[in-house]
Amino acid sequence: MAGVIEVSRERFEELVAEALDTIPPELTRVMSNVVVVVVDDPPEPDLLGLYTGIPLTERGDWYAGVLPDRIEIYRNSILSICKSEDDVVDEVRITVLHEVGHHFGIDDDRLHDLGW
Repeated sequence: MAGVIEVSRERFEELVAEALDTIPPELTRVMSNVVVVVVDDPPEPDLLGLYTGIPLTERGDWYAGVLPDRIEIYRNSILSICKSEDDVVDEVRITVLHEVGHHFGIDDDRLHDLGW
């Protein structure tokens, strides 16, 4: 892919971890049963990230023995829209926080209103 910035998978995973580290501790303490993974390619074009699971706001007494929620961050999609590593850092952070917002039950419209 000509013109696409190169960031190693290892470095990209570090950027995802750094983005997660920017979440305030009072929020990370209530995050529950969720895994964040880096995936090279999305299941459909133009996706940068995807949350799959049951948001915290929808969990009730019945919630037990459930597989973890999954947040996927799509490496190649993000790299394809960035021109520099600084752009990648910014886009990874925005995407991670956007998908974590879904874990907290925040919908796309509200996340976009908030800048995520």
